[in-house]
Order: sequence, then structure tokens, then C-alpha cells
Amino acid sequence: MIDDVRSTKLSNGIKILTEHMPGLRSVTAGIWVRRGSRHEAPELNGICHFIEHAVFKGTKGRSARDIAVESDRLGGHLDAFTTHEMTGFALKVADTSLPQAFDLVADLLAHPRFDQTDLDREQKVILEEMKMVEDTPDELLGELFNAAYFPNHPLGRPIEGTRETISSFNHEAISSYHASDFSPSNLVVAAAGNVEHDQLVELVNKSFPNSNGASAVLVEEAPVPATPILIEQKKELEQAHLIIAAPWPDAKSSDRYAASLLASVIGGGTSSRLWQKIREERGLAYSVGAGGNTFSDVGVFTIYAGTSPEHLDEVLDLSLEELRRVVEESVSADELELVKDQSLSLLLLGLESSSARAGGLARQEIIHGRRISPEEVINKIEAVTPDDLQRVARTFFKSESLSLGALGNLNGFSVDRSRLKI
Repeated sequence: MIDDVRSTKLSNGIKILTEHMPGLRSVTAGIWVRRGSRHEAPELNGICHFIEHAVFKGTKGRSARDIAVESDRLGGHLDAFTTHEMTGFALKVADTSLPQAFDLVADLLAHPRFDQTDLDREQKVILEEMKMVEDTPDELLGELFNAAYFPNHPLGRPIEGTRETISSFNHEAISSYHASDFSPSNLVVAAAGNVEHDQLVELVNKSFPNSNGASAVLVEEAPVPATPILIEQKKELEQAHLIIAAPWPDAKSSDRYAASLLASVIGGGTSSRLWQKIREERGLAYSVGAGGNTFSDVGVFTIYAGTSPEHLDEVLDLSLEELRRVVEESVSADELELVKDQSLSLLLLGLESSSARAGGLARQEIIHGRRISPEEVINKIEAVTPDDLQRVARTFFKSESLSLGALGNLNGFSVDRSRLKI
């Protein structure tokens, strides 16, 4: 593979990354901010997500309708998102439209208006978004469990904030946080597709001329996961929803490749152990799977299943049985080869997407501070052995560190720690 990635850091702190993809007539360009919900004070919980919404309500030179019309005219999809560790804005367009597209995205980040009337209206929109989570059982359980797993830590707080914090945000609070934490030194500009690096550098300099590079001093608090057993009754639900969780390698760990493959063996696809045993062989669930959620300094492995309340005990026992199995028995060479093929196929298919490659450039810069080439990832995956998978399983799947969450009409379902035995 030819790695056509270029990098420039401006004097104001903005990092610019591009990857030229020959043969394309499209380009994905965006701005990622090194701030997410974990960087917020408790009273500001949800402010990054609020800013992600509020910038679309208008800038000093564009109304909300102007932004919508221009985005539609460009023919691309303007995507914005907030996670625990970053906030992103990206637009995919035809290569000839890159100057207009980047000017639009940069205007949102550099010159938001934050009019109080608009903010009041957007508060209502976000409160409705929060109600959607409350009406979606798996998402609701995820938020409740997250709060119990990371008690008194920003990673345990909802990305969208709470009713109390959202209702308190005004022009002064939003403008102040935007000025300090969405400053140029916290911005990563990334683009992939039919893009010329020097052109993008010129566009960034034009959009952020003589910008102040100062940003708020960030002191990140190290998370200390708890081991909750959370049982929440919600009688109106037809299904019971289950989470089993354990600590996991973080996003920077050298074990992250082995951990990802182990998660795939357990519950990463339709050929996985959980899918086959719980859904195919016994018909106990429509949705079942497992995976790892990795942050810069901590990881969480979760098994999730939605099942009828009367089957909840059986699904729990089958899930725990699979955790014990990977601890006690080495994964076969054939099974490891299968998940390696799956992982490598997903990686190679992603290389055809300018959106995936631009997003990958930005995330690698924010999390790792360096470019991780596809060749490096492929080599790391191919080097994983069955012994590596068992070592990860034995390190992280321990009785004393397992956690559980359940939500639904649970009919007296209860679990004590002695049952979570590996």
C-alpha cells in the first residue's frame, strides 16, 4: 500500500492531516475537537454536545437556513457528533466543492452566533433527544450502567447532559466554553480523497487567520471502575435487557488487537459463540453480542442481550459460560483465523471510504498523537496468537471484576456476586 499522508501543524496549534486517494472524485473534510463530555465539569455536563447542536443555528455570516441550504447544495452529508473524548464535524463532497465545503464547516466552528433565542429553542430539541434515550431500553440501560460503572467520574455522565445542566446553559456559558476549549490548539483538521494538502493548508489559514492558539488547561481525572450489580425494574417493557461487563485494555494498550479479536470470538458477529449458542441454537434472543469500548486510559468489555424475562437467567448463565471457556481453554487456530479474516476484511473495506480514512486520521492524532498505517495494523493483527487471547481473557475476566446490569419487567430476577464466578 502507498501511504500518501501529509501533516502540517500551524503556529496557532491547528494540526492538518490529509490522505490523497487516487481515482476518487470526492473528498471528506472535517474539523475534530480534542474535547468531549469527559472533559466537562459536572455543572457543564453536556456542553460539548450542546455546542455541536448550537453551531448549526447560525454564524455571524450565515443563518441556520443558509447553513442548511448550502449543505444541501453541496450535495454532501454534513455529519456532526460528540463522544466522551472528542467532537467532530465532517462533510463529504465532490472534490471541486472542497473550498466551499471547508469554508462552511470552518465558519460553524470559528464564528458561531450563539443567539439566546436560538439556544432556548435548541434546549427543547436536546431535551426531546434525551427522551428518545429514555424510550430506547438498550440505550437507557447503557446510560444507567455507565453511571454505576464510572461513579463520580465524567465517563459515567451522559454525553447529552442532564435536564438540569442543559436548562442552565445560556449565551455566556456557551460562548465562554467555546472560546476556551474549542480554540485552534484543540482542533484537528483532516481530509481524505482527491485532496491536495497545500490547498487545505491554505483554506485553514484563510478560515483561522492569526487565531489565538491558547486553550484551557486540561487536567484529566483517571477513572476507577466500580463493579456494580444494577437491577432496574421497568414493568412496561416486553423484553429484559442484560449487560455483563469487565475491565478491558484501553485504546493505547499493546493488547488492544488481541482484545478486539477475543471480543469478536465471543460475540462479534453471526458466527460468534454467543450468537450461535444463544440465538441460533436456542432462539433465546434476537439481539446478542459483545465488544469493547475503549477510551484513552481505560476500556470496558460488554456482553449485551435482549430476551424475554423468563429466559434471562439462562442467557446470563450461557454468557458466563463463554467467559469461563475463553479463560480455561485456548481459542482454536481456525477460530482465530476466522476473526482475523473478518477484522482484516473490515479494515480493507474501510480503506475505500474517504469518510472512514479522514475520521481515522483525526482519531489517531487525538488518541495516539501519531499516524498508524494500515500496514502496521495488519501486522499487529496477524501477529496475534491463541496464547495472546487467553492471556487477555485471564487478565480481565475475573470474578471480582465482573459487573452486571439488567432492565425490564424482571419478575423478581436477582443476582449476587457469587453467581458472577469465572
